[in-house]
Amino acid sequence: MEFQFILKTIAKYWPMFLRGAGITLYISIIGTVIGSVIGLIIGIIRTIPMPEKGLKRIILKIINGLLSAYVEVFRGTPMIVQAMVIYYGSKQALDIDMTPLFAGIFIVSINTGAYMAEIVRGGIISIDRGQFEASYAIGMSHLQTMTKVVLPQVIRNILPATGNEFVINIKDTSVLNVISVTELFFQTKSITGNNFKYFETFFITCVIYFVLTYSVTRILRFIEKKLDGPENYTLLDDELEEEKPKPAVLQNQNIIGKH
Repeated sequence: MEFQFILKTIAKYWPMFLRGAGITLYISIIGTVIGSVIGLIIGIIRTIPMPEKGLKRIILKIINGLLSAYVEVFRGTPMIVQAMVIYYGSKQALDIDMTPLFAGIFIVSINTGAYMAEIVRGGIISIDRGQFEASYAIGMSHLQTMTKVVLPQVIRNILPATGNEFVINIKDTSVLNVISVTELFFQTKSITGNNFKYFETFFITCVIYFVLTYSVTRILRFIEKKLDGPENYTLLDDELEEEKPKPAVLQNQNIIGKH
């Protein structure tokens, strides 16, 4: 009987489920992309070598202190509390009237940025120090070292963690219903307010969340394999050595040796 009701609920309310899933994906994708950019910038800044003295050292210390505070605050507080403080606080304290959707994207972005900043910093630190020293030795600046040498390796190394953040964002957008963002969880609550069938309706939502997260996980793993390349590499130089004809002198020596 419950299975039949599940089918009836899908047939009747599928536009609401579809709209909610679309908003959930929309916020998650934009929030993850913006958050990754924020984390990348912060990670690069926080790994700039500290000068021994001078004004540059003081400025860098102040910037690092502010960035550290940002990371610790947003990693140390729940997103649902951040949503309430930013959405309602911005109106009361700063007289900024944000739409729920914009507020949701903003909250997910800065929350993801705090986590990605530590992920990127860890990825940069994991690169062998000799690569930094070699880059500086040939006259490359810190920015050039990052863009040309370090970041291509870091991006590949942090791709699994970035994908994990994307999956977490898909699930964590459900907390944005407290500021009336019409994502999947909000739509599900609206449907249960009409049919009063909580188990059946939330079971459908559970399946939708699983399909979204599982699909994203498989796509990201496919991208990782593509970046890794084939399992077995054939060196072009070895092939050329095998196909290269022997010099005439060596061929004559081989002929004389046979005789």
